Amino acid sequence: MRNKQLTLLFGLFAVLSSLQHCQAAYPYYGTKIGALTRLHHGVSGDVYAVDSRTIFIKKFNYDGEAPAAYFYVGNTARPSNEGAARLRDERGGTTALTRRYRNKDITLSLPEGKTLRDIKWFSVWCDEFAVNFGDVSIPNNLDFPRPQKIGALRGVHGVSSDNIVIVDAQTLLVPNFSYDGEAPDAKFWVGRGQRPSPDGLRIPDENGKENPLRRYDRKTIVLTLPEDLTIFDVGHFGVWCEAFTVDFGHVRLPEGLNVPPSLKMLGISPQSKLNCEVLYDDLAFEVRWAVAGESIVVQLVAKLEANNYMSFGISPNKSISQMIGADAVVAWVDPETGNGFAQDYFLEGKAQCSGGRGACPDTKIQDKTNSIRLLNAAMVNGYSIVTYQRSLAATDSLDLPISIVDAESVVWAIGPLNDYKETSFHTYYNKHLHQIEFGRQPKWNCPLPEGSRPGSGSSSAEDEDNVPQTSSSSSTGGLGYPPAGRPNLEPEEEFYENRPQALQRQPPNRRPENSALAQRRPVPTPKPVNSNGAWDIPAIQCHEPEDGVFYAQMGPTGGKHGYPAITGHVGWGISWFINGLLIPELHVVRGKTYTFVVEGGNNPDIPAKYHPFYITDDPVGGFEHKREEEKKAVRIFAGVHRSRSGQVTPTGVGRLCNWTPDVDGPPADDYQSFGAYQRTLTLKCDPGEPGVITWKPDRSTPDTVYYHCFTHRYLGWKIHVHDSCDSAVAASERHEIRLPAAEPDYAGAEQFDAEPSIRHETKMESALLRLSRRAY
Repeated sequence: MRNKQLTLLFGLFAVLSSLQHCQAAYPYYGTKIGALTRLHHGVSGDVYAVDSRTIFIKKFNYDGEAPAAYFYVGNTARPSNEGAARLRDERGGTTALTRRYRNKDITLSLPEGKTLRDIKWFSVWCDEFAVNFGDVSIPNNLDFPRPQKIGALRGVHGVSSDNIVIVDAQTLLVPNFSYDGEAPDAKFWVGRGQRPSPDGLRIPDENGKENPLRRYDRKTIVLTLPEDLTIFDVGHFGVWCEAFTVDFGHVRLPEGLNVPPSLKMLGISPQSKLNCEVLYDDLAFEVRWAVAGESIVVQLVAKLEANNYMSFGISPNKSISQMIGADAVVAWVDPETGNGFAQDYFLEGKAQCSGGRGACPDTKIQDKTNSIRLLNAAMVNGYSIVTYQRSLAATDSLDLPISIVDAESVVWAIGPLNDYKETSFHTYYNKHLHQIEFGRQPKWNCPLPEGSRPGSGSSSAEDEDNVPQTSSSSSTGGLGYPPAGRPNLEPEEEFYENRPQALQRQPPNRRPENSALAQRRPVPTPKPVNSNGAWDIPAIQCHEPEDGVFYAQMGPTGGKHGYPAITGHVGWGISWFINGLLIPELHVVRGKTYTFVVEGGNNPDIPAKYHPFYITDDPVGGFEHKREEEKKAVRIFAGVHRSRSGQVTPTGVGRLCNWTPDVDGPPADDYQSFGAYQRTLTLKCDPGEPGVITWKPDRSTPDTVYYHCFTHRYLGWKIHVHDSCDSAVAASERHEIRLPAAEPDYAGAEQFDAEPSIRHETKMESALLRLSRRAY
C-alpha cells in the first residue's frame, strides 16, 4: 500500500461541476448554441456547449412558479417528454425547479452515455402540463469544444513527455513527464512567440508552487495557468531555466484550438485540494473527497478481490457508527470490462435485499431515489477506483444529509457481490466509531504515492502539498500506474553531462497581448557555489598558440570539479571549450589580432543548439536576454554587428561541435583531474562550416574581459589583456593556481589518476582543425 500511486485525481477535479459560483472572469464559455426561446414563465438565457457532455447557460432566467419544471434533452423533432431524458439541475438534484433564477449562470451535464451528438434540443419542460417553457435547437454539425492533443516535449536535461493534452482553456495535462532535476532554476514556462524567452511567464507546478522543478520520472501531471491567463494568450509551453535563460524543451500551442472553457471561466470554483482518510489499511481502502458548493465529490479506492464491492456511508446516529439505517454507496469495478458502478443504498437491515427489506439499492425500495452520480471509474494495477457525486442535502426520504459543520459518524464495509450484483454479507467492516469532518480544511491523511517519500527530490515531505500529483511509475514492482509506451525517436543530440537529449524544432506562433505576460522581470542570479576541489585547467598564455587562433566549441561542464568549482557559479550542463580545454583563462596582448574559430551552433530555432560567441566586459553573458537598461551598461568588443539603428546581431555563429563524453563511462565527478576526464571526450560536429571572428584588443580594452554565449548566461570565463607578453608571463607566474582538493577513495579510482590536460596548439591547418572537419 505504501508504494501505490495516487491515480485519477485529475478526473476527480475535472468533474467538480458541483458549482460554487463566483463571478466569471472571461467572456469565453465554449461554442454558442443559441438563445432559449422565450415562451413561458420568463425562461431566457444563452446556451453554450462547454464540451461533448456539458451545457452552460449564461444569465438563465425562470420565475420558479411552475409546479413540475425540469431540464430536458431529446432527439425528437421538437421538445416533448416522449423518449426525452431529464437532466439533474446545476446542484446535482433531481427535484423539480421550484426556485427562482435571475440572470444565473448554470452548468448542466448530460445523462451518462449521451453526448451533444445524440440530442436535437434542450428545453425547460413542465411534466405536469406537458408544456415547453423555452428551448434551443442543437445543430447536427455542432462543433463543440473538446480537449485537444498537441505535440510532446523533447529537450535537454532529460525533458520529455507524451503528447500534451489541452484539457481546457486553462489546464494542461502532461503525460509521462520526465526531467532529470539537475538544473538549478528550471520552471514550467509559457509565453508569446515561437519559443521561450525571459519575456515569458512561469506557471506553478502540479502542486501550485513556483519552486525550481525537482526530478520527474514519467509522471503524469496537471498544470493550471494562473489568474486570467488562457491558452489563447500564449504561443508555447515548455521548461525554461530562468536563471540561465535556457530552453530545456518546449512545444508550440496551435492557434484557434477549440477547447472547453475552464471551470473558473464558467464561474465555478471547485476545491483546489483533496481530503483523504484511510478506512481499512490491509486492503488499502481509502476515501477521498472535495466539497464544492452544495455537493460533494467522493473517490473510493481499495485493493479488492474479483466480484467484491466497497461501501461507504453516513450513520443515522452521529455518536456511533451504526450500520442499520445508514445511507451508503456501494461501488465496484468489473475487472473484465473496466466498467464502474456506484449505487445509492439504504441499509434497512444486515440481510441481503429481498422485497425492499435488508441492504437494498434505494431504487428497489422507491422509484427515482438514486441520488448518486457516477463520475468515473477505473481498475489500476489491482486497485478499484470509483468517483461519484452526491448532494450534501438529503434529496429524498432514503437519504441522510452530510454536515460540513459537525463531524459525521461513518460506516464502511467490503464484501462479495451476489448473483444480482448486489451486496452479500460483508467480510470486513468498521467495528468501532469512525468520524469524519467533511467540511474541514483539506488534509491528506493517507500514505503518499511512490515518489513523494521524505528525502526524495529537492524538497521534504513537509514541503509538499496535501494533494500529490497523478503519477505514472516505471518501477518494476508493478504497483504503480502503468506507464505508456515510449515513442520510437531518432533524436538529434546535444550532450549534457553524459546524456544525449532529443531536440525538436518548432515553428513560430503569435498571440495577442496579455497583461500577465507583459510584465518583464529581472532575470534571477543563481546562488554562488563552493569552489573547493576545482580541476586545474591550464591557462592559455599570450605566446600560445603562435598563430593566435582559438577554437571555441561546446562541451560538458565537468561535474562538481569543473565549471561551478572553477567559476563559483552554477553551470547548467554545457560550457565553452577553448582549444580542447574546459573554460581556460586566456592571456592576450594589446595590438595583436586574434582569430576565434567558432563552432557553437547556428540554428536559432533550437536554442540549445545556438551559442553565438562574443567577447564582453560583462562577467555573466547572455546579452540577448538582458533588459534594455542592463544592455546599456555592457561593452562588446567582438562577435556582434551593430546596425545604424542600434540593433545588435551576433556574428560569432557556426556549425555545432560538441566535446562529447562516453555515455557508458563514469560520471565526471569520479575523475581526479580534467586531463583524465578530457581523454574520455570525443569531438562530434554537425555538418557545415565554422564561424570566424577576429579581435584586436587595444588601449581602451579593460585588463579583464570575458568570452561568453550571446544567448545564454554563464558558459564562458576570463580573458586577461596585457600590454606585452613579458608582463603577461609575469602576471601569470603571480596568478594563484587552484589545485584540486583531496579526492575520496572511489571504487576503481586507480583508473582515473590525475593526468595532465592536453592543450591543442592551433594553427589554421592543425590536427585539431582537420579533426573537427571530419568529426561528423
